[in-house]
Amino acid sequence: MRTLTLHFPDDALPTLDTFLQQTKKARLFRRAQAVRAVVKGQRLQTVSDTLQFTYSALRKWVHRFAHQGTQGLVDRPRSGRPPKITCELEQHLNRLVDQDPLQHGSISSQWSCRELATVLAHQTGVPLGRESVRCTLKKRGKLLPLHRSPGSRPG
Repeated sequence: MRTLTLHFPDDALPTLDTFLQQTKKARLFRRAQAVRAVVKGQRLQTVSDTLQFTYSALRKWVHRFAHQGTQGLVDRPRSGRPPKITCELEQHLNRLVDQDPLQHGSISSQWSCRELATVLAHQTGVPLGRESVRCTLKKRGKLLPLHRSPGSRPG
């Protein structure tokens, strides 16, 4: 194995310490922790074994940090279909949840995901399924009470 010959700025350790204190994402925390150990002088192989990173992944994160700083530790955008629910649409949904369903022509005083999807599609022109609405609300910690159709029984 070749020796790593990267030069880090003098403020690399304080920068990583600040980043470790501020980040809330576990993936970024682990990367910064591993890179910090390498910046402090530990060998890549030792750090990768200890923190259970592959050698190549750790080497990639160390190189990115050396060239881009903490921004190099952040995941890059991935290919694939963009999310159907944009930030603006999500904000619209959050505002809608806080409103009274009766104001929007509902026969119930509580929202259902299906009704939210219907009203949202009517207001924004973006058709969403009830499951997309449910997942978005769940992700934000806004759970709707169980809404059963008349005559249905649990079980």
